[in-house]
Amino acid sequence: MTADATRLRALLDEGVPLNWVLTGDSITHGLIHTQGARSYAEHLHELIRGDLTRVQDVLVNTAISGWRVVQLLKDFDRRVAAWRPHVVTLMIGTNDCSTTAASGVLEPAAFAASVTEFVTRVRDLGAIPVLQTPPMIDPLNAPERARIAEFAQAIRDVAAAQGTVLVDQYARFAELGADKTNGVPWAFMGDPFHPNAAGHAVLALGLAEALGLAPEPERDRVLAGLRAQVAVAR
Repeated sequence: MTADATRLRALLDEGVPLNWVLTGDSITHGLIHTQGARSYAEHLHELIRGDLTRVQDVLVNTAISGWRVVQLLKDFDRRVAAWRPHVVTLMIGTNDCSTTAASGVLEPAAFAASVTEFVTRVRDLGAIPVLQTPPMIDPLNAPERARIAEFAQAIRDVAAAQGTVLVDQYARFAELGADKTNGVPWAFMGDPFHPNAAGHAVLALGLAEALGLAPEPERDRVLAGLRAQVAVAR
């Protein structure tokens, strides 16, 4: 367990009201591809303020569809700092890895440097950074994003170097697609690189488990709904 995870557990156990900021790109933004169902950010809201009855916690989703990490850094005050967060989750990389972006081709090393800067800025606020790898994609139908595994690995490397909490969503989706055609878990995808409603349940479950949101005796009860949605989609 990282020092950040230990600190978060202490805050949760103390019952301190927390401000959570979830940011990133279209996957966190949660538009269109859930077809009206909850996005993973909305599931997290339900888990924290509903199932865990942490009613004084505040969850803010500041993600913007199409954004890259450099845009988040430029707009950091609005996207993150203005909300005086205790916890900041970042899922980024699906657009950063694209080879057709108008801003040019970004290399994984430069991406990692920007993610590291993001972590530093979050910690300068006194908040806990949480890094998520993006879920895997279908590279046959989104060839411009075929480098996404390299960007997922860059996030893993930053998390290891910086000692942050890591939620490896890419690995989870790869596991779900292990026995599927081309390795793509289509039951959890809305298009070649956006999760659908069931995919967002997977993301929420992974995030909740990695953050240890529910103490062990209560975990099965609190996460039962999400686990049931994932099981049905399989």
